[in-house]
Amino acid sequence: MTKATNAFGALGERIAARWLQQHGYAVLARNWRSGHRDVDVIAARDGVVVFVEVKTRAALEFGDPVQAVHVRKQQSLVRSAREWQAKHDAAPDVVYRFDVIGVLLRDRKAWIKHIEGAFTL
Repeated sequence: MTKATNAFGALGERIAARWLQQHGYAVLARNWRSGHRDVDVIAARDGVVVFVEVKTRAALEFGDPVQAVHVRKQQSLVRSAREWQAKHDAAPDVVYRFDVIGVLLRDRKAWIKHIEGAFTL
């Protein structure tokens, strides 16, 4: 990826994290790394820890950004989430969820699409 692409994605992640906070989530981590994999945002609300993949687009030419989270990416997120759980002594009563947030940036405006429970372990 180019620097511009990385910066564009990082902007979308910041917007998504802010959106989550505005909707009552506590952001626990951003860009949490596990080897070569990462989780864009890890947040919590009402006893649920949420692993969030953020996809940012400038146009819909290639489809809705949330559709870009394919099976391989889901598997990677699941592996990273398991590592995060192991490193944070996950309590057995904590509920975990995988969400996807699509961010469409156009004309200096952002549109957010939050899919709760986008996929499961």
